[in-house]
Amino acid sequence: MMESAAEVVAVVLGLISVYLVTKENVWCYPLGIISVFIYIFIFFEVKLYADMGLQVFFIVLQVYGWYEWLYGGTGRTELQVTRAPRRVLLISALFVLLATAALGAALHQLTDASLPYIDSFLAVLSMAAQWMMARKHLENWTLWIAVNIGSIGMYGVKGLMVTMVLYAVYLGLAVYGYREWKRALVQRPV
Repeated sequence: MMESAAEVVAVVLGLISVYLVTKENVWCYPLGIISVFIYIFIFFEVKLYADMGLQVFFIVLQVYGWYEWLYGGTGRTELQVTRAPRRVLLISALFVLLATAALGAALHQLTDASLPYIDSFLAVLSMAAQWMMARKHLENWTLWIAVNIGSIGMYGVKGLMVTMVLYAVYLGLAVYGYREWKRALVQRPV
């Protein structure tokens, strides 16, 4: 339905960006910012407003992650991969539950949003995953795997076939990223 040049550019930049994340390469951030900026307009066009808003949030978190990866470690050094503390996982789960309900209800009542609750859940889960990624918590990849599986279905329903394929590739990259980051965590000197 919407296979435009802009969508293809956003897909290519998104793929490169996620691959760079798997390698802990900070250049993932500038490329990611450009990709998500393009998606703001794509999602507006197909009335996926939660995803559109999510892209704005991603730009903010991309800037935050860029800084954290460079200076968020001990003594303002490069941030290292860690496991998320149990408290972070519990707060993230509560955030996803409450924010999905609130955003889904708002989009359902106040807009002509398509798939408001599914779109909201995937958007909110993506927020939690993106924040965990910016903090280099290994568990971000588990959340991304769930987001990617759900997104494949949602984008397929909306006719965004190139984006659906992108999320299938993202799914593979999330599995690869989990393995790479777990290896980095295990190999890091204590």
